[in-house]
Amino acid sequence: MEILSWNTQILVFSSSVMSDVTNTTQDPFYFILTGIPGFEASHVWISIPFCCLYIISIMGNTTILAVIGTEPSLHQPMYLFLSMLALTDLGLTLTTLPTVMQLLWFDIRQINFEGCFAQFFFLHGFSFMESSVLLAMSFDRYVAICHPLHYATILTSEVIGRIGVAILCRCVLAVLPSLLLLKRLPFCRSHLLSHSYCLHQDMIRLVCADIRVNSWYGFALVLLIIVMDPLLIVLSYTLILKSILGSATWTARLRALNNCLSHILAVLLLYVPMVGVSMTHRFAKQASPLVHVIVANIYVLAPPVMNPIIYSVKTKQIRQGMIRLFSQRNKHLR
Repeated sequence: MEILSWNTQILVFSSSVMSDVTNTTQDPFYFILTGIPGFEASHVWISIPFCCLYIISIMGNTTILAVIGTEPSLHQPMYLFLSMLALTDLGLTLTTLPTVMQLLWFDIRQINFEGCFAQFFFLHGFSFMESSVLLAMSFDRYVAICHPLHYATILTSEVIGRIGVAILCRCVLAVLPSLLLLKRLPFCRSHLLSHSYCLHQDMIRLVCADIRVNSWYGFALVLLIIVMDPLLIVLSYTLILKSILGSATWTARLRALNNCLSHILAVLLLYVPMVGVSMTHRFAKQASPLVHVIVANIYVLAPPVMNPIIYSVKTKQIRQGMIRLFSQRNKHLR
C-alpha cells in the first residue's frame, strides 16, 4: 500500500506541475526519477550500501587498470582484454552514480531531457560494450587453449587494437539509432520513470505515438547482441571443451578450465541480470515497482562490482601485481 500511495503522489505531482509540458513545447522538459519505492524515508540509510558498492567498483576497476598498465609482464592479449573490461565497468559505474546518489542523498528527482538521453546513450553503450568485450575474451580463450602455438601470432597488439576499435564502433552504431528514433517522438504522458537512471525500456513507455519502428529496431538489437553474443560465447566454449577433453592428462584439463572460470562468471554476471531486466519490462509489467528497481540495480551494479573481485581472486598474476603495486606505494609513503 505504501508503494501504491507513493506512486500516486508522484503521478499527481508530475501531472499537476507538467501536465501541459512535453518535449515538443518551448517549456523545459524533465523526467522524474524513482528511488526505492516504499522506502523513501530510508533513502539516506540505503545510500550507505550503494555508496560502498560504487566505491568498490571504482577502486577495484581502477586498481586493475593500474596493475596492468604498470606491469610489463601483463601486456598480453588476455590482460589487455581484461583492461578493456575494467574500463567498460568503470564507465558503467560513473554513468549511473550521479543520478542515483543525488536522489538518495538530496532527493533530487528531476533530470532534464538532454541529460536523460545522454545517460541513456552511455548506459546502454557501456552495457553493449561489456557484452562485446566478453565475446572478444572468449575468442582469446579459444585461441589460447585450442591453438596455443599460434596465440602470439594471431592476437598481436595490432589485432587487439583493431578489435578494440571495432567494439567501440559496434556499440556506438547500435545505440545511436535507438536514441535518435526515441528522441524524435513526443513524450506527453506521465514523466515518471521507474528507476533512478534512464533506461530505454523505461523511457519508451512514456511515448504517446507509434513506436513500431522503435520496437522492431529494439528486437533486432536484442537478436544481434543479447542473443548472438552469448551464442558465440557458448560456441567458443564448446570448441574449448572439445579440445580440453582431448587433452592427455586431467591436470591439463583442470588448468584449462580454471583459466576460463573467471570469464564464465563474468559472462553470467552480465547476461543473467540483462535478460532479467528485459523479461520484467516485457512480461512482468504488473509486478511490484520494487521488483523492477531491484532487478535493474543488479543489472547495472553487479558486473562492475564483482568483476574486479573475481579476477583479482582467480587470477594469480593480477593478485601478485596488486601486492607489488601496494607495496611500492607504501615504500613511497614512507
